[in-house]
Amino acid sequence: MDSLRQPLTIPGGALSGGADMVQQKVQRRLAAILAADVVGYSRLMQADEGGTLAALKSRRTDILQPLVSKHHGRIVKVMGDGVLVEFASAVEAVGCAVALQEAMAAANESAEEGRRIVLRVGINLGDVMVEGGDLYGD
Repeated sequence: MDSLRQPLTIPGGALSGGADMVQQKVQRRLAAILAADVVGYSRLMQADEGGTLAALKSRRTDILQPLVSKHHGRIVKVMGDGVLVEFASAVEAVGCAVALQEAMAAANESAEEGRRIVLRVGINLGDVMVEGGDLYGD
């Protein structure tokens, strides 16, 4: 049974160059990641696809992008109704999240109750792996 406790090694590594090469290519760093998505996005799209998409694009351009820049963040990925933003500082991430929620509430004041774009926002601080423009981690 002792052989089951031995680490598995593959001659030449799992990929060309071996596991050491994979580890050398991946950069690690501490980051605060803001994740946001639209509450009730499917319902909004079902009611008015064109209007919802236009409003969402406008909010990204007029609210999200300027606030991310102001708080020294970087938009990593936009996925439909969601976005991932990286910050080097947890304080900046939280400041951006608060400002984002306030700006979205102000933008929603003139919208009908059922047409408001409300964001659900979370922040995670942890170690991430960087590969190209993508981030991996929890």
